[in-house]
Amino acid sequence: MQIRYFLNISLIISVAAVVGCNTKKVKGDAAAHAENTGANTSYKPAFAGQTRIKSITTSTRYKVEKIAEKLGRPWAIIPLPDGRLMITEKSGFITIHSADGVLLKKIAGLPPVDDRSQGGLLDVAPDPDFTKNKTIYWSFSQKVGDGNLTAVAKGQLSADETSVQNTVVIFQATPALKSDAHFGSRLLFDKEGNLFVSAGERSILEGRAQAQLLNSGLGKVYKITKEGKSAPGNPFLHQANARPEIYSYGHRNPQGLDINPVTGDLWEAELGPRGGDELNLIKPGKNYGWPVITYGIEYDGNKIGDAIQEKAGMEQPVYYWDPVVSPSGMVFYTSDSIPEWKNNLFIACLSSMHIDRLVIENDKVVGEESLLLDKKERFRDVAQMDGKLYAVTDGGLLFRISKN
Repeated sequence: MQIRYFLNISLIISVAAVVGCNTKKVKGDAAAHAENTGANTSYKPAFAGQTRIKSITTSTRYKVEKIAEKLGRPWAIIPLPDGRLMITEKSGFITIHSADGVLLKKIAGLPPVDDRSQGGLLDVAPDPDFTKNKTIYWSFSQKVGDGNLTAVAKGQLSADETSVQNTVVIFQATPALKSDAHFGSRLLFDKEGNLFVSAGERSILEGRAQAQLLNSGLGKVYKITKEGKSAPGNPFLHQANARPEIYSYGHRNPQGLDINPVTGDLWEAELGPRGGDELNLIKPGKNYGWPVITYGIEYDGNKIGDAIQEKAGMEQPVYYWDPVVSPSGMVFYTSDSIPEWKNNLFIACLSSMHIDRLVIENDKVVGEESLLLDKKERFRDVAQMDGKLYAVTDGGLLFRISKN
């Protein structure tokens, strides 16, 4: 049975109570709260293994190479079918690199972006038929009136791959708000050729409340067609006063999406408040609770709403971090190159300055490892290609991780 929260007066009142205790702007991942001490709260997990799972260590010898630097402000790294890498730069352009990090092309001509703070050109995804149609999709913070929002556009690379042609905005996570944070913005194609899109709740309290409303585009994971319409079979496709593109809701700032290669399920990671980062198994039509339930507190130490962690009709995270790691892009490792990593999840982490390796069995996290801590970099995105991991950092570096 679908849970109906849209235009529900009691819910609007309850969400207003949740956010009304703090009228200040809520800081996002740019605050870089590196929490290396104990837990921020005394909240109890809902089940064993939901947080602070046992530490593990990779036994296979691997090497880490810095293969490019001075990339500016990279946000996403995506492999192309021919073995090259696309990297987005927040100011509004894309570069193409070889597998060894050599700059090959700079793609310009994309629509203007609002690159203040957490905004800008964000994720990019090649069309599943990219080899034939040279079409790419990208997410960005788009100025609309006196505000901005998370938008998705598509276009075709020119013959020389230095510009994008026939650009069109296919989707907008409305309403536009006056905020420079929490755009979410990860893109991911499924095997049917539909596009998952994540959108944050924009950090400010006006947006936070809308994460629970199905007639708002904020704090959601969407599933759309290549034309930006609702994907067939979406959970709210025939529900009045609900956006038909919505796949799940109740999210804060979802920057990580990938599909589990074993189960085919969609997984998501989102930046939570202080002590409330989450890893979620996304099911269609489900409510992931923000801001009604959370394992975190405000950055200033205040409680959020009623400070509850469980509520009927709201999903529990598979895993949460306290202290936080600030999870951004993520990828499941599907190669046999390093067998002990196969089907593990790797998450680029910002404030904790590492790549997080999670071993997942039966939809539960059973082991965790921190990689590349010695680099002391805020890792923004991680990708897999030919058995190797590639990661970009906020410091403009590109790393390659491979079997030694």
